Amino acid sequence: MKVENFKLYKPYGFLSQFLNNQTKRKNKKLLGELHEFPPGSMAIGRLDEDSEGLLFITTSGNISEEVRSKKVEKEYYVQVDGSIDPQAIERLKDGVEISVNGQKYLTLPCRAYLLKTPPALPVRLKKVRDDRHGLSSWISITLVEGKFRQIRKMTAVVGYPTLRLVRVRIGQETIEGFSPGEVREVSEFLLDI
Repeated sequence: MKVENFKLYKPYGFLSQFLNNQTKRKNKKLLGELHEFPPGSMAIGRLDEDSEGLLFITTSGNISEEVRSKKVEKEYYVQVDGSIDPQAIERLKDGVEISVNGQKYLTLPCRAYLLKTPPALPVRLKKVRDDRHGLSSWISITLVEGKFRQIRKMTAVVGYPTLRLVRVRIGQETIEGFSPGEVREVSEFLLDI
């Protein structure tokens, strides 16, 4: 069976799922609305409905397993509420305790730093609050794991809730030059760093 791979810029408001007989979601936007993907397609490493950015789709379970492994970095640009301080960024780097499935979990050490200027990202359809409602900061966080809503939980633990979350890189693949909702077929994913 031919393996088919796609990379896409998942827009805000979409679930990282495909419609099947068991999944009927009222008033929810699913990935199949963006492109006619082949049967057996699966999203690799989901982004929640409120998150945006780079998402891989494949028909290969082996490729999915490789991308989700701890060998492949995933980088996110995160807009947080408030002017984040260096101590909070250091805590993120060292790993923080979050809840995963009702259990305490210590996140793995990661790379995190303050972005000196807001990234040049497409405007989100649902407006993120503006500076009249208080300052916000942009940070970059690079992980090799991906627990459910992990980054949102991490920033909340250090006192800076996430306002906007965009995955900008998986391995060497980026969303540079992509528009929200855009889908491109690729022969393979560039994963080595």
